[in-house]
Amino acid sequence: MPSWGQGLFSNRHLPIGENIIDLSLCPCPRCSLCLERVSLTWDERAVRAGVLMKKGLIQIYTGDGKGKTTAALGLALRAVGHGMKVLMIQFMKGRSEIGEIKAARKLAPYLTILPTGRGTFVSKDNPHPEDIKIAREGLLLSQKAIQNKEYDVVILDEINVAIEYGLISISDLLQLLDSKPKEVEIVLTGRNARPELLEKADLVTEMVKRKHYFDEGVPARKGIED
Repeated sequence: MPSWGQGLFSNRHLPIGENIIDLSLCPCPRCSLCLERVSLTWDERAVRAGVLMKKGLIQIYTGDGKGKTTAALGLALRAVGHGMKVLMIQFMKGRSEIGEIKAARKLAPYLTILPTGRGTFVSKDNPHPEDIKIAREGLLLSQKAIQNKEYDVVILDEINVAIEYGLISISDLLQLLDSKPKEVEIVLTGRNARPELLEKADLVTEMVKRKHYFDEGVPARKGIED
């Protein structure tokens, strides 16, 4: 969750759970608009300000069309705009100079993107042991961040593909989703999402390919795909 003492609203620091009687003490940006003179806890005040979610949901972006990671990044940008902290773990991706990672450096500490892959081709039929090791480390990192409520939104990018390739077990991911704190929003991306995940999700969007310029020989372009 956001660190209120690091300049998000002001340099005041009110501990979570502390009752706020005097609205002038609350760093919430909307308190001046609030007409109710009631005692609210910090969590209640933050929810009213739109900074904390009462209930985080599970979203899936899947399908063979372009736009799954892009949609997740758009959600991340919107969340950061409201002062939320977002973590994106990129499975099977190892490049550190792609556009979204460069952007995340400029939006730190509110947006963090961590690639967990070697940056090379992964064999579906015979994945390299290092690919399996790195993917599972990425899942453990995700689990720790989710359980500790370090972030409001956690995006597991291409995790559906990591499961399809046998790098991560579906049972481990289902266990992570079952044990998530209620405040944390989780987004899963990647084609061929498993039926068990589709059943558990609160939202499923399937990207359908109707036309793609890659088929006409247009390469990946910096700032668009890269």
